[in-house]
Amino acid sequence: MSLNQIYTQIITENSRSKEHKHDIDNPNIVHDGVNPSCGDEITLELRVKDGKIEDASFVGDGCAISQASASMMIDLIKGRSVEEARHLADTFIGMIKGTVTDPEQLDELEDSQAFENIRHMPARVKCAVLGWHTLDEALKEKEEEKKN
Repeated sequence: MSLNQIYTQIITENSRSKEHKHDIDNPNIVHDGVNPSCGDEITLELRVKDGKIEDASFVGDGCAISQASASMMIDLIKGRSVEEARHLADTFIGMIKGTVTDPEQLDELEDSQAFENIRHMPARVKCAVLGWHTLDEALKEKEEEKKN
């Protein structure tokens, strides 16, 4: 089995998974993300306490790429600090843009590296980054609320 086949299988399995696709109890961050070019949409729910993401989930509709990417993102961020989650979002988005290519940095993304070659499919880039942009926006918004 080739690496591309393995990555395709990882994306397919995660797009069908319901493990992270549900509402969580007592979220303190809820943020909507929409890809207007194709209609993909998610609502990201986070429960953050003392700077740590205790729980996370999403609900929404979209293509296999957007749904798999959001699910895999949640696998990575649950139990991590907000700073770690933002770092992972920056790394993922950098990978998609082609600005993060260091194998050690990419290893931090675990299975989410399966999306690395999406950058060669411009129509699918927004699908892959939808969850990650939504996460970044949600955490920035929460940070701004704390300042005010």
